[in-house]
Amino acid sequence: MKTMMIAGSAAMLLLGLVSASPAPAQQVSSADPAIVQAGTYKVEPYHTQVSFTLSHFGFSHFSGFFSGASGTLQIDPARPAATKLDVTLPIQSVTTTVPKLNEELKGGQWFDAAQFPTATFTSTSITPTGKGSATITGNLTLHGVTRPVTLTAHFVGGGVNPIDKAYTIGFDATGTIRRSDFGVKAYVPLVGDEVELTIAGAFEKQN
Repeated sequence: MKTMMIAGSAAMLLLGLVSASPAPAQQVSSADPAIVQAGTYKVEPYHTQVSFTLSHFGFSHFSGFFSGASGTLQIDPARPAATKLDVTLPIQSVTTTVPKLNEELKGGQWFDAAQFPTATFTSTSITPTGKGSATITGNLTLHGVTRPVTLTAHFVGGGVNPIDKAYTIGFDATGTIRRSDFGVKAYVPLVGDEVELTIAGAFEKQN
């Protein structure tokens, strides 16, 4: 009888552990754009990336990434239209799921990283479109060609990073370009000319 009681107690304890509600995850950031601190920020490169997606012969949509960004963001929530953004990406950082393609993309037929080692984006105007959202217009320089590009941006969150204690803010942005406009014309139109950009940007406050 005593053994049965112990077994029953253990079963009840186990059932309680299984059915107990998990503790809520600790929230370290706020999605409220009102908490953004005015100042100068630098790009946090480890959590900033640019992904690009285009049609592959009409069979699938293929994606790749650029990383290692650098640059600055000057922002004041009281004057959002005065925000300034400058970002530089190393072309050598391009990566896909195909190692051979990675090297091809760096070559002269595509991005030509040896001659054009960086891509840059410099904002020319920022127009708020709602709480935490804005349209960013700027000049994209890629493959030695500069053209205007418009991005749709959304505030993701801000707060103190619990690891390095830096005040950090982040945004997502999307946009579309035609690679042939920048002289990257290999296999157009079999490989898509229209390229969708998805950007995750993280910024650490400097002052």
